[in-house]
Amino acid sequence: MVEAVKEKGVYCLIFENQQCSIRVGGLEDINFRAGYHIYVGSAQGTGGLKRLYRHVMLSKDKGRKAKWHVDYINLDEHFQLVCTVHAVTSVKIECLLAKKFQSEAVHGFGCSDCACKSHLFYRCYDPTDEVVKIFRKHGLEPVTQGFL
Repeated sequence: MVEAVKEKGVYCLIFENQQCSIRVGGLEDINFRAGYHIYVGSAQGTGGLKRLYRHVMLSKDKGRKAKWHVDYINLDEHFQLVCTVHAVTSVKIECLLAKKFQSEAVHGFGCSDCACKSHLFYRCYDPTDEVVKIFRKHGLEPVTQGFL
């Protein structure tokens, strides 16, 4: 289980999902292909990596209300959180990492507070190894946690 820590960092949530359509906040309905989705998130706020812990707990207790774009897929029955990858860092590197995943982006997702085109990306295969490699390429020490 991801520990609730106050250290700042960056994280990726890796979901496996069935084909579905979901209304995500103020965005239009989004059609998701079956496969995997990578969400790139920041834990630079005062709570630090507690934000990651919140996402993990939300995936286990789906009775809560959505707050952020990623909550809508995390709460949906078609999506299952299968892995998290995080690293402790005080560097705001979330957008740089998101740019590395740009192929097959879900336009406008999770990026209302930055200039990125998306922070959610589709893969037809399990992208955990890809995520770990990108973290390491940017000098981060990734910590993975699987949930299957």
